[in-house]
Parts: sequence; C-alpha cells; structure tokens
Amino acid sequence: MGLQIGKFIAVNVLKAVLLIIAISIICFILVSASPVDPIRAYVGEVGMANMSQEALQQLNDYFGVNTPFWERYFNWFKDFIRGDMGQSLIYRQPVADVIGVKFMNSMALMLTAWVISGILGFILGIIAGMMRGKWIDKLIKGYSLLLASTPSFWLALIMLMIFAVWLGWFPIGLSVPIGIDAAEVSIFDTLRHLILPALTLSVIGVANIALHTREKVIDVMEEDYVLYARACGESNTQILKHHGLRNILLPAITLQFASFSEIFGGSVLVEQVFSYPGLGNAAVTAGLNGDVPMLLGVAVISAALVFTGNFIANILYGVIDPRIRRSMLHE
Repeated sequence: MGLQIGKFIAVNVLKAVLLIIAISIICFILVSASPVDPIRAYVGEVGMANMSQEALQQLNDYFGVNTPFWERYFNWFKDFIRGDMGQSLIYRQPVADVIGVKFMNSMALMLTAWVISGILGFILGIIAGMMRGKWIDKLIKGYSLLLASTPSFWLALIMLMIFAVWLGWFPIGLSVPIGIDAAEVSIFDTLRHLILPALTLSVIGVANIALHTREKVIDVMEEDYVLYARACGESNTQILKHHGLRNILLPAITLQFASFSEIFGGSVLVEQVFSYPGLGNAAVTAGLNGDVPMLLGVAVISAALVFTGNFIANILYGVIDPRIRRSMLHE
C-alpha cells in the first residue's frame, strides 16, 4: 500500500515537472515569435535613436538576438534553475526579486479567497442538500448557477463601485495606502486593502464547491445505512454528523484543491480591476510593455502554482479512491 502510494506520488511529480518544462518551451516559442523587440522595449525609442552601433551590438549579444532559438532557451533555462530569471525591463530589478514580492501579494489574496470560498461553499452545499426541494435549496442553487456564469471582472467592478466608491467602506485599490512609507504600513492597512479583492475572488469560487457538496449530500442521505439510522430515530443533523460528514468532506477538499487554477485565473482579472500588485497584474503589465524576461518568469511560476494545486488534488484523489490511483499508475 505504502509503496503504491509512493509510486503514485512520484509519477505525479514527474508529470508536473514535464508539464512545467513544456509550458516554459511554449512560452519561449511564443515570445520569440512575437513582434516585441526586447532592445527597443529596454532603451525606448529615444534611446534607439541615440545609440551607437557598438552599444547596440552589446545589447544584441546580451539579449541573444542573433543566437539560435534552442541555445537561447537552454541558456535561459539553466539560469532559471539557478534562480536567475533575468532583469525586468520595466522595474529595472532582477525578475526573481520582483516576482518574490508579487508572489507574496498574490498568495495572500488567493489563499484568503480560497479558504473563504471553500468554507462558505461547503456550508451552503450542506444546507442545500439537507433542504432539498425547499426554497432555501432553490435559492442557493440559483445563486451558485448565477455566480458560475458571472464574469469575474464584471463582478469585481460591481463590488468596487458599491463598497469602495458609493459606500466608502474599503479603499478603491492597491495593497497599501497611497503616500505612506512602506515601514509605516500596518497590518490593519494591508488587511483593509486585501478584504474587498479577496471577498470578490471568494464569491467566484463558491459555486462549484456548493453545487458539488449539495449533490454529495443528496447521495449520502439516500444510502441504505442512512435510511436505517433514520429508522432508528436519529435526526438528519445527527445522521450527517455521525455518518455522512466524512464522506462529504474528503471529496469537497479534493475539489477545492483542484479549483486553485480557477481562483488563480480569476485573480488575474480581479487584480487588474483593483490595481492589486500581484502576479496577474505583473503579467498584464509585462505583456503590454514588452517585458519579455518578466513575462517568461511570471508564466512559468504561475504554471507551477496551478500545477501544485492540481498535483495536491490528484494525490488526494488517489489516496481517497484506490481505483483512481491504479488507473493513473497504468496510464
């Protein structure tokens, strides 16, 4: 049993590593095929007009403009493994340093939204499943279906307009107050700027967990052992607590880890609306301004982040259900 689980984990780790390498190659190909000129993006139009041929040749050598594609990729990949992702053309800092700050901001936002959406979705799903067919079930199901079809950027704009502009309960954007030195920013200031984007993002992630949990509760409550417990006089709350909660909780946790990619995708748009300085905002800024090193670094780190959530979900699936583990080992 332990050997089988170890092999299952090793297979998933290998798949994740190969997928990240494939993503890095695809991103490198797309960036190389794009019309973005890294030298022009680095020095600007005025700099290009005043640059000598010697300086231009040095920049060509630095960016590997005349170097074959695979040689450029392997040079970049070797540096990337060592933690050197190049120099950001926008921030004029090492890409790794910029991503380090943006990553922590994004993780604070996504983890907060991830936890809130998981807990809220699970509770709403249990209530809907226990009250199947009643008005509260229809309300929760309709609410979840509406959220599942709502664009995240539109919801973010509505939340921003209502709670930040009209009511003034939260700041309009950013992660810290404007005009305050970083050393003077308190935890309260950080949390106050985090709450509205995190709530917006968590609302987006509630739907799938709530609907899945609802169906699981309905299935569990129709099992023979539940009917027997009900015949013995146990209430629905007691039956759920003593017999059904574990069967409902484990699949919900697994699905919650698998939904991390959805949370990350929504955070890109939410960060743009709230001007929140995370990975999503950095990716959009790098793409619009031709910051190739920054764009490559964010793309690979983001892919690794999403694959980590999917990897944990796959491991939990395999541990919970041996049939899934055996089928994945024989793929």
